[in-house]
Amino acid sequence: MASLTEGGRRPIRLADIAKAAGVSHGTASNVFSRPEIVREEVRERVKAAADALGYAGPDPKGRLLRAGKVNAIGVATTEPLSYFFDDPFARVMMAGISEACDATGAGIALVSAGNEEKLAWNIQSALVDGFILFCIEGGPRLVELTRERKLPFVALELGSQDDTVSAISIDNVAGGRLAARHLAELGHRRFAVLSLAFADDSTGLVSPEQVRTASYTGTRDRLLGYFEELSRFGVDTAKVPVYETENDKASTRAGLETIFASAEPPTAILAMSDRIAMVALEWLNARGIAVPRDVSVVGFDGVPEAAICEPPLTTIAQPIAEIGRRAARRILDFDGTVRRETLDVELVVRASSGPPPSIA
Repeated sequence: MASLTEGGRRPIRLADIAKAAGVSHGTASNVFSRPEIVREEVRERVKAAADALGYAGPDPKGRLLRAGKVNAIGVATTEPLSYFFDDPFARVMMAGISEACDATGAGIALVSAGNEEKLAWNIQSALVDGFILFCIEGGPRLVELTRERKLPFVALELGSQDDTVSAISIDNVAGGRLAARHLAELGHRRFAVLSLAFADDSTGLVSPEQVRTASYTGTRDRLLGYFEELSRFGVDTAKVPVYETENDKASTRAGLETIFASAEPPTAILAMSDRIAMVALEWLNARGIAVPRDVSVVGFDGVPEAAICEPPLTTIAQPIAEIGRRAARRILDFDGTVRRETLDVELVVRASSGPPPSIA
């Protein structure tokens, strides 16, 4: 970085150091970029001149930009920065991304902001070779902002059929079917769904119209999978309450309060994330509602915490870390093509699911 001269005048430049040390501009540059090819006595003379003038060295950003690559990936979300550390799904995803970056020595820049103005600035100013987008909420805007950078990007959980966007996702319909079939085969017929977002800035009981017009088709597809399978078992899905949460404690607890205020509360809860499901387990346990004796709970994600909560959570496991690894490699090995991948999921049965009270 260039340093200001005494009194705040123009910055000291490499040419000033070369002149003070009595060497060429190229030799001075080599002292900072390729010191092994410069004689020791010349290196010392140039460094002494730099110290005397207060010069800290060339700006690394300029060197990286001239090379056309900074060897770093931006991971972007509209969620607060704490999301990357608090959310169990995000932590596993970041582990996969980190593994791929470690293999090539690439860095990671976390890009997030609580409002659109700051997010736009953070994306525009990030020194990265491409972006991985966590399209949990604000996905369309996140894609729009990233397109403006004209850098490669991969969307995760985009929930969009836009074929011009590279994306890695899972078969949400198949996952929904697996979860619903498991519970229906156990004998459950009274269900409730705690969902992820269908649209931005929306929570509460969901109407059929909200499902049809969902911004996030990943959420819609999980519900579609649930309902397709439940219908096969004779369940009237029009009577199944669907409560849209923000994938956090407050909105999940509000949903549970609403659902269990019913005259006929559910014997089975289909939760669209393990985070939602684990909040539900805490809420039910605190009220003496035994899981799975009174109510069964099935999550969706397969995060490590699901195996050690109380009781251990039955869930639809997706290959979270593998998604992260593939996304990172897409950016690191970008070849100019747009590719969309859909990965399989699997049912992992644990102690949070069992027969309904009438059968147990």
